[in-house]
Amino acid sequence: MKKIAILGSTGSIGTQTLEVVRENGDIQVLGLAAGNNIKLLEAQIREFHPKVVAVWAEEKAKELRDNVRDMDVKIVSGMEGLIEVSVLEETEILVTAIVGMIGIRPTIEAIKAGKNIALANKETLVTAGHIIMPLAKEHHVAILPVDSEHSAIFQSLQGSERGALHKILLTASGGPFRGKTKEELADIQVEDALKHPNWEMGRKITIDSSTLVNKGLEVIEAKWLFDVDIDQIEVVVHPQSIIHSMVEYVDGAIIAELGTPDMKLPIQYALYYPERRYLPGERVNFATLSQLTFEKPDLETFYGLQLAMEAGKKGGSLPTVFNAANELAVSKFLNRKIQYLEIPEIIEACMKQHKNIACPTVDEILSTEQEVYEQIESRW
Repeated sequence: MKKIAILGSTGSIGTQTLEVVRENGDIQVLGLAAGNNIKLLEAQIREFHPKVVAVWAEEKAKELRDNVRDMDVKIVSGMEGLIEVSVLEETEILVTAIVGMIGIRPTIEAIKAGKNIALANKETLVTAGHIIMPLAKEHHVAILPVDSEHSAIFQSLQGSERGALHKILLTASGGPFRGKTKEELADIQVEDALKHPNWEMGRKITIDSSTLVNKGLEVIEAKWLFDVDIDQIEVVVHPQSIIHSMVEYVDGAIIAELGTPDMKLPIQYALYYPERRYLPGERVNFATLSQLTFEKPDLETFYGLQLAMEAGKKGGSLPTVFNAANELAVSKFLNRKIQYLEIPEIIEACMKQHKNIACPTVDEILSTEQEVYEQIESRW
């Protein structure tokens, strides 16, 4: 029986992780953590019987304690609560599906406690990859990517020497606005940006996909996961989302991972690695697949991707600025306080104003995030 804990259990990745647990029947969920969806969290507690559950706000934790007083479960709150769930003694794998830089400290503590990490929290590596990867190596902990693209790269590297890797080909669907000009994006509304053509995801990541900022975050994440330079990562727009990413080797051979757009595949692969399990669902039918097409990303219209690559090359605290500025800008767009095209404008303005810190500590990363928030709130 494999034993896991999940940070972000009520979100898109968290709920799909629990679907994988449900379908396999040989995984025990010892810990859960979530934000505000107390109703769903209560249902998860009643179905999976975790030992410890964390809720960010103590007020919500009190509400949940009252709701599940008939259950044998400990309800905790705040950062201490997240860390308690992350380091549960019997847990083998921590699934980090929580959104935001709030996931950094729990991930660090889990690594120190010897837990393998099924990583779905981009911010952890984007902002603190220089801390996380050496720490994982020191504690002999595996960082198993849950992102579809990074899982595809990880799978394509199996059985090959890392020194033979020449280039990563990171695929992107292009989002709902592929092919559109800046002029055509001027009046984009929230509802338009939330209509992703291929994937079902949370609201924030769906907006990020539409701006290609998400792909920029993935570029920085890939840099740390696979120990490559930004120049070794090429983004390729592939609208059908059948090829999830590719690896080109020094001899020119390219190995790709293909499949239908289903996040349960990378989740299950991470949970059972190196074993492969049967996964119910649709399969790619090459007899009916009419075409696979590829194109370069439009870095002029979707220049958030270009900004991410710049941040990834310069490193230090600049990726934190990129991530934090995008996070708040997207929140403002979702709340209809700014226009769609202001998202990359805000990111660029914050990056230009920032004085880069070469190798920031966790405290410096979090203070940089706060500084960016304050800067944005004072101007927008």
